[in-house]
Amino acid sequence: MEKRILLELRGRNPSQVKELNLDNCRGNAIVGLTDEYINLKILSLNNSGLTTLKGFPTLPKLWKLELSDNRISSGLNFLHGCKKLTYLNLSGNKIKDLVTLKPLEAFEKLKNLDLFNNEVTNIEDYRSKVFALHPSLKYLDGYDKDDKEAEDSDAFSGDSYEENGNNDSEEDESDDDVEEEDDELSLSEVYNENLEEESSASPLYEAEGYLDEEYDDFEDGYEENDANGEHNSKTQEGANTRENTEESTRGKKRKHEDDEEN
Repeated sequence: MEKRILLELRGRNPSQVKELNLDNCRGNAIVGLTDEYINLKILSLNNSGLTTLKGFPTLPKLWKLELSDNRISSGLNFLHGCKKLTYLNLSGNKIKDLVTLKPLEAFEKLKNLDLFNNEVTNIEDYRSKVFALHPSLKYLDGYDKDDKEAEDSDAFSGDSYEENGNNDSEEDESDDDVEEEDDELSLSEVYNENLEEESSASPLYEAEGYLDEEYDDFEDGYEENDANGEHNSKTQEGANTRENTEESTRGKKRKHEDDEEN
């Protein structure tokens, strides 16, 4: 079991672990699991060959404990260090009588208890007696007092999980929101500062002056182009006039020569 725990740690500190799966890890007793797991919320020890819970650590945040298919017949008092226990699965063990279940009265938050495939389930009026023994119970073997089957969200998460687990996540989310707001604020400030720097470096009147100067250059170029165009037009017109005059003179000369020959 100790080797399996070290493997599941993956180099993390025990106080950082919130969920631990030790299913099928063979051992008669709890070994290697200590009080250092102060933030552990979910622990699974199904089919691990456990015959006793002696040495079970104090886990103040544990809300879900899976112990199915072991050989546990007594010693539930060793779980008393898990005050927030909400879901307890003891199906497939060796529990025979109600006296063995009496230590569970100490768990005020216990909502879901599974004793399926234990001899205790054969006791007359078993269900009503267990509900009477543990008033906090909402579901026994997956059903409530009225034999209404629990929904998965109730049976496998537990009401207290929202109280014990989600509050932590909500606090984390609120911290994240504050950090995001701070980031947004700082980005906004930087953006505004950049705008102010740009405004101070290039005032509006300088920008307008630059545009006016650019427009004047464009207008001068446009007028020069017009003048060049008008000059070119007049030059072309003069050339056409000279060409017409020369053609007219040559025509008159040829006519005069024809008259002399006649």
